[in-house]
Amino acid sequence: MKATTDPQSGYCSETKTFHSLRPIVPLPPESQPLSFPSFALSLLRHSPPPSPSTLAFIFPSSISISKSLSFPDFLSLTKSLSVSLRLRLRLSKGDVAFILSPLRLEIPVLLFSLLEIGAVLSPSNPLSSPSDISRQIRLSRPKIAFATSSTAASLPPDLPVVLIDSDDFRWMFIDRGGGGSEDPPPIEVIRQSDTAAILFSSGTTGRSKAAAIPHRSYIAMVAGFREPAAETAEVTMLLAPLFHTMGLFLCLKGVALGETTVMAAAERFEVGAVAAAVAEHGVTVLAAAPTVLVALERAAAEEGIVVRLESLRRVFVGGAPLLREAAERFARRFRHVRIEQGYGSTEAGGIARTRREDECESYESVGKLSENLEAKIADPVTGELVGVGQQGELWLRGPSIMKGYIDDDDANALTFTSDGWLKTGDLCRFDENGYLYVVDRIKELIKYKAYQVPPMELELILRSLPHISDAAVIPYPHEEAGQIPMAYVVRKPGSHIDEATVMDFVAGQVAPYKKIRRVAFVDSIPKSPTGKVLRRELVSHAISASASKL
Repeated sequence: MKATTDPQSGYCSETKTFHSLRPIVPLPPESQPLSFPSFALSLLRHSPPPSPSTLAFIFPSSISISKSLSFPDFLSLTKSLSVSLRLRLRLSKGDVAFILSPLRLEIPVLLFSLLEIGAVLSPSNPLSSPSDISRQIRLSRPKIAFATSSTAASLPPDLPVVLIDSDDFRWMFIDRGGGGSEDPPPIEVIRQSDTAAILFSSGTTGRSKAAAIPHRSYIAMVAGFREPAAETAEVTMLLAPLFHTMGLFLCLKGVALGETTVMAAAERFEVGAVAAAVAEHGVTVLAAAPTVLVALERAAAEEGIVVRLESLRRVFVGGAPLLREAAERFARRFRHVRIEQGYGSTEAGGIARTRREDECESYESVGKLSENLEAKIADPVTGELVGVGQQGELWLRGPSIMKGYIDDDDANALTFTSDGWLKTGDLCRFDENGYLYVVDRIKELIKYKAYQVPPMELELILRSLPHISDAAVIPYPHEEAGQIPMAYVVRKPGSHIDEATVMDFVAGQVAPYKKIRRVAFVDSIPKSPTGKVLRRELVSHAISASASKL
């Protein structure tokens, strides 16, 4: 850092750049050929290795029956499958494998095997619409797809498909290439800059884009998560889908750091099943969307599950805003559990997180800038770089950043500056202590007359009203103002709160131009698997409802 960098905020007034306040994490030289699996195995060899009995993955298929893989079994199966992928399927470096499957214990083995041979992962949400899947396949151009009997019909007929739930696929773990004496072709040299995964981004706000993520991105993020050896290994329960950047990374991290990962299907989340799995497997870390934290706190008040969560030490939340009131209620209920927040994106990886006890006390902040990252804050209108305490678009530069969007020059030109900074599209600010605050998505700002209204700010206010269990705010077309803030509100059971009360409550806490000017009451708010509000669906609903009245 330069002498003009403030050691408290990390801001350099000369370059108008915010630097991470975390210690610099040494990374392998960029020129060194290295795949993520090779890096992960090197960490396992040079750290206290997990014992042969340590489980790498646990898949609680019900409260009492589990399937699991020990580290020796996981590594052995990965090696066997990588041979079969090369011999039987003729996959090699650069070949794209499209993965369309619900959560299964075979998936982590498949992911590591593909990465080990230099193939490119392209996981997709099995609940995606046929049009979304068709677009994703056009962008990623896979050589092969891995699916299940229930999802294969969503794939085009000309794409070769391997069924993960078939005997043929299971035989690939044993056969190692078809029973012949042929040796598999050697694994080509894999460089850190080579693409490891193609992940699909921005499906909630527009057409999906295909982000190419290099091996170095996962290497850098895992290196940043290495901590001094703890007395006992972490057992992390992952309630995030593996087609999502958070779920995929935490799955890879668990192997590299010798941790046990308990995998659960986020779309089938049940409080009782989660509490039972935490108790049965001694889960110490729960990684999930804020909605899970809220559900656990409510269930604890109603069902008394606190005892079943005694092993839990940390809850890591990300993917959506965490309401302060919800965090405080959880903290009072589970005094032995620390709430940690994280903020990241498909394009940038892990951007910020809270780590130490004192950092976790600031619920409004998503934490401090991650290791080896630099940031700038740019005024979204003028593009002028601004400093501490000022809002603007967050720009990032560092080793975890994506390579770019595939076959989308226009999106890349809008996303990257000429000198390589990634524009996140998020409206953010840093405070004087280097804490980062996410205000909203710039694209989702409501344009009311000459003002910009962040819907997330209004949603936090609405959710603080005792009569409201959930809320979302959208832009509603207006002839004179351009757009007005409209709220979709979910009442708590027994509540009869009306539109006027909702609007008056918000009006008493915001500037006049931010007031809610229209309210609709609904049974639930549509959200993504990670808890993000699907505003596009609500906008379509609002416009169609208005048209039907004409």
